Amino acid sequence: MGDLLVVTEKNFEDEVIKSQTPVLIDFWAEWCAPCHMVSPIVEELAKEYNGKLKVGKLDVDSNGSIAQRYKILSIPTLLIFKNGQVASQIIGAAPKKDIKSNIDKVLADVYQKY
Repeated sequence: MGDLLVVTEKNFEDEVIKSQTPVLIDFWAEWCAPCHMVSPIVEELAKEYNGKLKVGKLDVDSNGSIAQRYKILSIPTLLIFKNGQVASQIIGAAPKKDIKSNIDKVLADVYQKY
């Protein structure tokens, strides 16, 4: 059904870095108004790309070491990981079509060989 993952420092390695499927992570915080604008879009994308893309949210206040590791200076930031590496980055409250465009580019690279 395209569930959103709650990504933390404890499960980041297994859910994101070691994932065989590309992963979209929404770096957000409870106090961030633009993050709340992007959140429903991220939830829709989890359903739309179910089976092709894992989608998760990472609270930067609770998981600061990961935010630092990826130099997250502004939120919301969406990172798309492929093979454990950042394949795409979207900073700020981007419209759904822009986010989908980034996802589709990453997925095209993944699925073109099939």
